Formats: sequence, C-alpha cells, structure tokens
Amino acid sequence: VSTEEAEAEVALAVARLFYWAAYADKYGGTVQETQLYGTVIKIHEPMGIIGIACPDKSPLLSFVSLMGAAIARSNSVVVVPSEKYPLLALDLYQVFETSDLPGGVVNILSGSRDHVSKYLVEHQNVDAMWYFGSQEGSKFVEHTSAVNVKRTWVDYGVGRDWTNDKQGRGEEFLYHSTQVKNVWLTMGDIFAN
Repeated sequence: VSTEEAEAEVALAVARLFYWAAYADKYGGTVQETQLYGTVIKIHEPMGIIGIACPDKSPLLSFVSLMGAAIARSNSVVVVPSEKYPLLALDLYQVFETSDLPGGVVNILSGSRDHVSKYLVEHQNVDAMWYFGSQEGSKFVEHTSAVNVKRTWVDYGVGRDWTNDKQGRGEEFLYHSTQVKNVWLTMGDIFAN
C-alpha cells in the first residue's frame, strides 16, 4: 500500500466516523397504516451485542464502517479486526479510551478471524454476528447461529469496495444494526361502550 493510498484511507475513515455519528439521534421509527381500527408504531431498537469479524481489505476503513454503524444505533460491539493488520484497530482503541465513548461499547479481540468468530457465534450473550471473511467461514457462522437464533450478516467471501459510498456505508448497515418492533395501539368505535 502506498503512502497516498494509506492517507486516503485514513481521511475516508475519519469522514465515515462523522457520517455515522450524524445517525446517532436519527432513524427512530414511523407510524404504519393498519386495516383495523387503531394504529401501528414501528420502532427501531438496537440489536444488543454485535460480534463483527472485519475483512483484510481496507482494514481501517472496514473496521470504522462496520463498528460506526453498529454503535450509532446504540449497540455494543465485539470486533475482530483484520487478521493481517490488527494494529490499526488496536491503535484506534486508544482514541476511544480517551473519548466520551462509554467503556464496554467497543471491545476488540485480535487473533485468527475464524477461531475468534467461532466463539462469538456460539456465545449466548452475542445477539448478532457480522462476518466478512471466507465462504467456509460464512457458512459456519450461518449454520452455527441457527442453534441460538442469532441474526447474521455474512458476505460469503465476495469482496466489497469499502471506499464506495453505496458498499461502504449504505442503508444496509443501519438495517443490520437494528431490529424492528411493531406495536399495535387499538382505538376507534369498535372499543366504545
């Protein structure tokens, strides 16, 4: 990686952090139409604890893109950084430690992506698992997550262009960071005495 490419990735990672920070107080919910008397409120709630296994391509930008989207929606994350380049994420942790981010929101585990992901997928307190690695690893994550009904997002080894706005910070990141709860509120003539 050239110096210019590295500087561009760092600049884009900082811009991506600001992008996700802007979502921290938005994307709440909507009022839906119903066929019966009443109204339905659709509420976006955080998943809880999300395990994230980052790819080796664009290690800093992919880490920031995945982690930023998850914590912008009020989730806690356990992140496995790039297996080849983990120092970028470990250095960024020093920034988190000195910022206003509460302790325990971002947790970083370095090591073999597939080995650490196995334990995250099997852990009962992890509510979702995002895996960006090999096709075999993606299959394992989906298969093992079915045992404890864990929500997954895998890429089956297909590359992603993290510098592209559509692929690196699209609406799907917010979708996978939340779960939707629908609440039906009854009202109208049918309930009058």
